[in-house]
Amino acid sequence: MARITSPRRRSVVAPGAIFVIMAMALTGTAGTAQELGPDGISPQVVGLLRLGIAGPVVLAVSLARRESPRSMPVGPLIVAAAAMAAYQPFFFGGVGRTGVAVGTIVALGSTPVFAGALAPLVHGDAVSRRWMAATASAVVGGGLLLAGGEEIGVDPVGVAMALVAGMAYAVFALAVKGPLEHHSPVAVMGVSLCGGAVMLLPLSIGSDVAWVATARGAAVALHLGLLATALAYYLLGFGLARLQVPTATTISLFEPLTAAALGMVVLGERLTATAGVGAAFVGRGTARGRLATPPTGQASRALT
Repeated sequence: MARITSPRRRSVVAPGAIFVIMAMALTGTAGTAQELGPDGISPQVVGLLRLGIAGPVVLAVSLARRESPRSMPVGPLIVAAAAMAAYQPFFFGGVGRTGVAVGTIVALGSTPVFAGALAPLVHGDAVSRRWMAATASAVVGGGLLLAGGEEIGVDPVGVAMALVAGMAYAVFALAVKGPLEHHSPVAVMGVSLCGGAVMLLPLSIGSDVAWVATARGAAVALHLGLLATALAYYLLGFGLARLQVPTATTISLFEPLTAAALGMVVLGERLTATAGVGAAFVGRGTARGRLATPPTGQASRALT
């Protein structure tokens, strides 16, 4: 008698997950880049330079691809630009006060929670059990990373600023989701980044910008603008267009792994065995998040 076997269930990597992971690996270098810059760097100026360089570059790529931003909805992009503008000073301010590893872990670790709470209200996205398990694993891991830090001062104000940055990032991801489903990801990201730079400009008036003219300052500005933002958000746009926002923000917890690694290797921030267990939890949560079932429609669209 022939033996009947049931087909094994295969996990399918959600389209776009690899783009989000690559984007987060790049943005995870932002905090370290700021710390390696000259003394006297202002979070507002860093954010303005980051968006002011990246926005025009991404928008130019969009125009070179003959993708017009004229027909895109204004309201969601204004919200996205405002959220992107708010993220910069709160993130870099939080990192400056409480350290690269801790600041990034708190900011990105809180983002999936904010996104999961807001997504059903904004887009009607159902939060799956897989997402809840993935986010719980990653958030627990972030907490262990935080608890396992040595010689890293945990500043309460810095932590609060990082939490605000996490909420701003979640709002940004939710705001661009609609436009990304109907318009070019490159154009949407370019407009959002440029809008954020314009909104940050008044906050930077009177700030010291002399450090930008130094060799180290120029290198930091170019790295943040071209690699940690322009290329990162170019990739992120394609990822967000193909994933539900809660799933994408859970995968974005790959960024704290990058930040923690750079904090140890480059800045000499020490992490204990507890932090190593936390890193494993974050990795597990990221892996589970990228296997979440993507929505139909835009998720299956071929990359153009």
